[in-house]
Amino acid sequence: MADKNYVVSSIKKVTTQYGELFNASFKMDDLQKMSKRGWVNITIAERREPSEKGATHYAYENTYEPPKNVTADKPKVDDDLPF
Repeated sequence: MADKNYVVSSIKKVTTQYGELFNASFKMDDLQKMSKRGWVNITIAERREPSEKGATHYAYENTYEPPKNVTADKPKVDDDLPF
């Protein structure tokens, strides 16, 4: 497994009258470096302990790529059915 590419961020979970929300701030330069075809995939995970500044979560680049040859895994369909 490759090393995680952490995103410089500040992510805090806050409770409001409408439920829990996340306030997230990211460094634009970091996101632009990770951009592929105009998209950035990140994963947000909970920290073991809040940071000194109150951050409750952290982010890292999600580098998952689906298998290239997806059709090889599909079962063969018999087109010569009697109905």
